[in-house]
Amino acid sequence: MRRFGLVWVFAVALLAASCNRDEQSKTVTDEHAGHTTAPSTATSGTTATTASEPPAVASTLPDELVKYGDASGYLALPAAAGGASAKKPALVVIQEWWGVDDWIREQNKRFAGQGYVALAPDLYRGRIAKSPEEAHELMRGMPEDRAMADLKAAVDYLAARPDVDPNRIGVIGWCMGGGYALALATAEPRLKATVINYGRLVTDTNAITKINAPVLGNFGGADRGIPADDVKKFGGQLTQYGKLGDIKVYDGVGHAFMNPNNKEGYDAAAARDAWDRIDRFFDRTLRATISNS
Repeated sequence: MRRFGLVWVFAVALLAASCNRDEQSKTVTDEHAGHTTAPSTATSGTTATTASEPPAVASTLPDELVKYGDASGYLALPAAAGGASAKKPALVVIQEWWGVDDWIREQNKRFAGQGYVALAPDLYRGRIAKSPEEAHELMRGMPEDRAMADLKAAVDYLAARPDVDPNRIGVIGWCMGGGYALALATAEPRLKATVINYGRLVTDTNAITKINAPVLGNFGGADRGIPADDVKKFGGQLTQYGKLGDIKVYDGVGHAFMNPNNKEGYDAAAARDAWDRIDRFFDRTLRATISNS
């Protein structure tokens, strides 16, 4: 009888664990429900820009894979405006759930073209998803503590560079990376600016009160994984706890609306507006302070 009782308890534990995994899987799938088109994975590291994308001037310098501790990422450098020794603002550019694909490297070089030292940490350690199923698998298999350690190491790496002003470092992310950008903002007091593009939100008061950097957020009103009501609640919490937040919800727009590789969900008008908000936000929080210092 005792043996039967132990077997029954073990079976219930396995069932509970299975249900928990299924629930986590459903949550992950819902969060990325509108992001179903695999990105280009050209070996050149660049993709053709569609006519509807917002105009951008990318850095003319090639990006470079750099290592820092156990982590690595793609580093994109601006031209040496103001002299090679001039300290510049810097950005941690966090991948979508696909990995550090061509589109992320394009955005990294875009920011370098605007004068930032930009680093895109490779959270998947060299792997890039070719399908939503593989992206889901890679994201679920990535330890969150390792990802956060990689992101903190990225901030350390940028802060230690002689061409970076360590007091002017920001972070931006999309999709999975948007959630990690917010998580990094709650854990890294050195950040001076945070941009979340349709990323997972935090609602814990203790986490929100730890945010030191101003927050800009761009979200889709029709995003099935991140409801507009939750976004508005998050914006209200930022205000309630005295944080500088600029949160915008685009009506009728779904998840991953800024990425033109997302053929079904890309929205050119919303993307242009979001890019304009992002550029002006970083101008205010990072670039303007540099020029006046």
